[in-house]
Formats: sequence, structure tokens, C-alpha cells
Amino acid sequence: MKIQDLVRENIKTLEPYSSARDEFEGLKKDMVFLDANENPFNNGVNRYPDPQHYRIRELLSSIRKIRIQHILLGNGSDEVLDLIFRVFCEPKKDNVITLPPTYGMYGVLANINNVETVQVALDENFQPRVDAILEAANENSKLLFLCSPNNPTANSFESAKIERLIEEFKGIVVIDEAYIDFTEEESWIRKLKKYPNLIVIQTLSKAYGMAGIRLGICYASEYIISMLNRIKPPYNVNELTQQRAAKILLYKEGLKREVNVILEEREQLIKSLKTIPFIEKIYPSNANFILVKVDDANKRYAELIKHGIVVRNRTTQSLCENCLRLTVGTSNENRKLMYALKQL
Repeated sequence: MKIQDLVRENIKTLEPYSSARDEFEGLKKDMVFLDANENPFNNGVNRYPDPQHYRIRELLSSIRKIRIQHILLGNGSDEVLDLIFRVFCEPKKDNVITLPPTYGMYGVLANINNVETVQVALDENFQPRVDAILEAANENSKLLFLCSPNNPTANSFESAKIERLIEEFKGIVVIDEAYIDFTEEESWIRKLKKYPNLIVIQTLSKAYGMAGIRLGICYASEYIISMLNRIKPPYNVNELTQQRAAKILLYKEGLKREVNVILEEREQLIKSLKTIPFIEKIYPSNANFILVKVDDANKRYAELIKHGIVVRNRTTQSLCENCLRLTVGTSNENRKLMYALKQL
């Protein structure tokens, strides 16, 4: 398989927009910037942000032990995913494969880009049905989305199944690792050199606690990153986001501490949930949330709202009938959840 053959022809020949800050190298503090028609009065954000996000990519390169040329940043993971669609999928012709129940934006972005979605449901253990996926794929299947740990089921996919899909699927395999920091499993970033058709997506929204700054991360081959950069908006990650991201990426001990607290709270919450009579099943979790099956999800969701507790009702999702998704909160928030549940 040649990755070049999967890229849309118009993207290969596209002349990318070159911003003012892309036209020279060797940034120095004492330089006079008269190139971008900016307001010259310094207020901290009067200049356009770094279009290539060098500082953040250098930090991520050090953390993830991967060369900076394999990293691209986006305005949240959703922008990164949208760029992937636009590079590889021809509207009204190509299709993508998703594995419900899974993150809903894959399907939404497919509709926005006028690309067909082929759904192959997970099995009863929320694992990919590899043979069924490969059978469903055809010559126009460009992308396969694997969310692991999966949302909303919270489990990780078996490595052997993922590896077989990467090796046998004749397109790009996108592994969404939004929740990877809550599991002991290794990131698939380590396999990028072996598999040129692999893209790994991560985010600062979950473990890093930076959902409000909107920063998504894409790891892929240098060629794929170069294609994504062709269509990336020139200043897609704003200055304030880059500043906050740099601070949090340097705060490694704080990240470990918060993740450990969340994991401890998750285990305590699972024990407590076992005492609630109308909770019929608690699914294993490798994420910062827990999927539970109840007697009547619509009823219990509405009751919790009345008690001031907002959870996610997933009962309409494939294989998730009467299931609620509970995010692991602070110790105080989890106590409030349990108090409310005991009142129902």
C-alpha cells in the first residue's frame, strides 16, 4: 500500500497558504515585525500566534519520544479529525468505517464532508469484529476509526485485534487515544515507524484537564503530517491556548498526581455503585468514566437531573440500551452522586 495513493489528487497538488510568519526562519526577540499588519502595541496577544506551534510540538516530542516532524496540532481533536477527512476522503465517493458504540463526531464529520459511513458494531464484549470489518471494507474505504479506550464503553481494544486491522485494512487506521493516560497500556505512537498507514490522535482535554483551551494532537508519518499541514488554517491554535498548553506540559508531576486521584476515585466509585439495586451491570473501565446498565436509563437520568446531577444517557447507542455514562468527579462530587443514587 502506498499512502500517496490514498490522498485526494487535489490535495497533492494544492499550493498551501503561506502566512507572514511562515516566510522566514530564525525568530529572535529583538526583531521588528512589520509583515502581518498587526497592531504594534503590545498587550500579550497583539501578534499572530506561531502557525507551526514549535514550542508545543517540541515539548510533546520530548514527552512522547517522537520527532517533531511527526506532530500536528489542531483546535481540538475534532479539527484534526476533520483535516484527516479532507485529505483522504473524496466526497460522494469514499467511505469510512466506524465501530458503534463509539465517539459520535466521526459520523458527524463524515456527513459534513459528504462521505458515507459504514458501521460495523462491536461484539458483546465491546471489541472489534475484525473479520466483519475487513469484509465490510471495499476499494473506497479510506479511514477506519478505532477509539481505544473507547467512548462510551470505557474499555480498551485488544492489541492483537488492532494490529491485525492496521496490517490488513487497505486504508488509513485512525486510533483515537483521548483516554490513553488513564490506562497502563502503551500508546500506539510507538508503532508509527512500523505502520505508515497509522494515525494516532490525542488531546489535552482529558487527563491534562485543559478541555477549555481546545488542543488536539495528531501523530503520524512525516508524509501524512505534511499533507495535513497543506490544508491546516494558518493560525488554527491561538496564542492563549499555546501559552497554557506549554505550562501544563511542563507540569508533569501535577498530571501524574491528578490522574492517580482520578483512578483511585474511579475504583472507589465502582465499589459504591455495586450497592445500588437498580444498577444491573458495571462495565470495566480504562478511562475517567464508567458505563453502567440500569433498569430504566431515561427514568434514572431524569431523576438525577432533579437531584442536580448531570450524567450522560447513552441508551440510544448501539449495544448500550439502558446505559448511563458517569464521569469520575472529585471526591465531593462522587459523594453527591452516590447520595442522589441512594435516594432514588
